[in-house]
Amino acid sequence: MGIPYFIVKPDERERALNVVGTKVTVLASNAATQSLGITLQEGDEGTGPPPHRHDWDECFYVLKGEMEFFCDGSIHKCGPGTLVYLPRGTLHGFRYGVDGQVLEITGNGAMAAQMFTDIDGEIPDGPPDIPKLLDVFKRYRVTVGD
Repeated sequence: MGIPYFIVKPDERERALNVVGTKVTVLASNAATQSLGITLQEGDEGTGPPPHRHDWDECFYVLKGEMEFFCDGSIHKCGPGTLVYLPRGTLHGFRYGVDGQVLEITGNGAMAAQMFTDIDGEIPDGPPDIPKLLDVFKRYRVTVGD
């Protein structure tokens, strides 16, 4: 028998993780589903991850507000209802606009939920300790920049 189905209602969610200022709510980790991962993410206007790469597929669905995605050197302004698919290895990043909120879905083998949990636990609030943050990224095969 495989993984049983599960339902996560809003009042049953785990607390939102603080990932360098982004609120990340893990709805389903790749470990829990043994397949894809799903997170709900939101951040203050102008914040978001720098351009980076990783070895898992990822997509974002804009739920509300405005988002600006950087994908292999191109900038895309995206509103609600927009889907952004990023194959593994794609250089990408994004910035939240006013009231920006996205649903992130990661492909099989992704380590995003585990990485977000480690960042939440190891990087305190305030200006991030960049060397420590880069160390967490390295553990999960995430590279920043080109």
